[in-house]
Amino acid sequence: MTRARIFVVAGAFILLEILCRLGIIDRVTMIPPSEMLVALWQLIAGGRFDGDIAFTAYNIVAAFVLAVVGGFVIGGLLHASPRLRHVVEPLLSAYYAVPTFVFYPLLIVAFGVGRAPLIVIGAIFGIVVMIVHTMQGLDHVPPAVNKSAAMMKLGGIRRYVLVMVPAATPHLVSGIKLAVAYSVIGVVAGEFILATQGIGKRISFAYDNFDNRTMYGLLLLLLIVVTCVNAGLSTWEKRLHRRFGLR
Repeated sequence: MTRARIFVVAGAFILLEILCRLGIIDRVTMIPPSEMLVALWQLIAGGRFDGDIAFTAYNIVAAFVLAVVGGFVIGGLLHASPRLRHVVEPLLSAYYAVPTFVFYPLLIVAFGVGRAPLIVIGAIFGIVVMIVHTMQGLDHVPPAVNKSAAMMKLGGIRRYVLVMVPAATPHLVSGIKLAVAYSVIGVVAGEFILATQGIGKRISFAYDNFDNRTMYGLLLLLLIVVTCVNAGLSTWEKRLHRRFGLR
């Protein structure tokens, strides 16, 4: 995270702290950020939500892996099939305009109540952005790389895995970074709806009961974890762009 971003985030926290302490923002609506930090520490130290945190973490990791692997494979297949790509690509562009959660009842019928539908809906959220970035990354592979693969007489899967993918890595990392965010959104939002446990369920329960300390503590936990993961991936992405001479 750059210094400018750190100053923006710190400034926003300070401003919210002042507005909450002065009563400009009602405590029923939001508690001061300092109290959110205290609430988060108490939640972690108390261990009351360890099971829910582990449940959500497992679901997010599983959804993320499915989204990345599935997007990587499908993106590669579409890149290798221009005609199919011409048909599918407009649908991918409009994908996030579709209210994906309308499929949640069907997922419950197919997989039952539990982890499976949450993981699937998280993967559904993240897979399309990975497909798009995989195709874009393969599109930007320099012609010289393809010629080198031809000279080495690499065909099919070996050419794709050993030559094309490494050359497309900077764009793939961009897709991975977004897939993390979308997978978190899909899983946590799914837990809001019908899950019996998980961070999303606890946030929803706390909201319904006006338990702002628990609600904002868990929200802050999600925000911190996703921000740290995103910052790490962004650093990796920048290094790859510098290494490959990209802007």
